[in-house]
Amino acid sequence: MTDAVAVPYRPKSGVAGLVVLVLLEAALVACWSAGFIGIRFASDHAPIFLILLWRSLVSGLVLLPFALAFGPSLRWKDVAPQVLFGALAMSAYLGAFALAISHGVPTGLVALITDMLPLMVAVLSWPVLGQALTGRQWIGSFIGLAGVLIASGWSLKMGDVPLWAYGLPVLGTLSLAMATLLQKRSPTNFMPVHQSLCIQCLSAAAIFSVFAWHEGGVLPILEPGFVGGILWLVFVATLGAWSLYYLALRKSSPARVTAVLYLSPPVVMIWAWLMFDEPLSWAMACGLAVSLVGIVIVARSQKREDLV
Repeated sequence: MTDAVAVPYRPKSGVAGLVVLVLLEAALVACWSAGFIGIRFASDHAPIFLILLWRSLVSGLVLLPFALAFGPSLRWKDVAPQVLFGALAMSAYLGAFALAISHGVPTGLVALITDMLPLMVAVLSWPVLGQALTGRQWIGSFIGLAGVLIASGWSLKMGDVPLWAYGLPVLGTLSLAMATLLQKRSPTNFMPVHQSLCIQCLSAAAIFSVFAWHEGGVLPILEPGFVGGILWLVFVATLGAWSLYYLALRKSSPARVTAVLYLSPPVVMIWAWLMFDEPLSWAMACGLAVSLVGIVIVARSQKREDLV
């Protein structure tokens, strides 16, 4: 995961500008949600680490010519931190939530847990950056956790999913939060997005190849389900989502973009219900609403801290 280059926020006036912005944000939510749906779809056609290997490898190879041709020359001292970020933000994060989905954790619940990133960042800011949580951040964290427990408690009654599988997206989101905090302290934040994302994807592919080999092999499965799933994950969930994310940051404010991404869990829940007949319940809806309240409280507290 990479930080966007700071761009002054200049909102466009007029109905046309608002329509364009809303359409852009709708596409962003759809592509962001597509990652969870793509993993759920592809997991019916191939082992999970083989999917993650080819998603990361193809994404990195597509970006490689642009990374070499455009931007500053890549030096090892700049590449090495991106390899670490790839291990934390790509390998651990993607691997954890994909494994959870493959073991039967409801896709919408996984999306909800991974949307707890602002809470995880706030919690880890204390040991990593020495920034103690404020009272509002503690309150928001407990509210967000309560929402996850409400949604998780319902799903625990619905099937034979092993209990430890519910901890995987939590660990993955903690890993992504750690990568986010470490990257804020890194001197390589100047690297263009396409270069850092390329390095992170290729380093993640190297890690996933080890697990895929242990799982049964690294060769792709030349079947429509596998190929279609990989193309979906590469061009929609990876390149499309990240491109729209940074484009939205240029046309809107970071606060608005962050708020828009909070719509991803309900979209994933409805999408998974339509495609895979995953059950919906009032408990999951209530848990989602409670969690989003906690996230908003923490996110607003963090923005206030950044302005001090």
